Amino acid sequence: MNTRRELFGAAVRLGVVLSTIAAIVTLIVSSIGDVSPAAMAGTVAAVGFVTSWVLTGRVAQPAPLRSHHRVSVVQLRQPVG
Repeated sequence: MNTRRELFGAAVRLGVVLSTIAAIVTLIVSSIGDVSPAAMAGTVAAVGFVTSWVLTGRVAQPAPLRSHHRVSVVQLRQPVG
């Protein structure tokens, strides 16, 4: 049960941080000049993506390469071709 509470707390913190950063970035971009809503949405999405990767530690620790496949060799009785 502690794991669910920890995950929920982490998700809420991540959401608060992303929302705060998105609001700040939107205010900065809109104060620069006349910017289209699509450009603001793209900026917020990019900031959210980067922030989520940084906060979850994916930038610091890349995912290990795992393979669950086994190599098998089959001898053929007849030549191929």
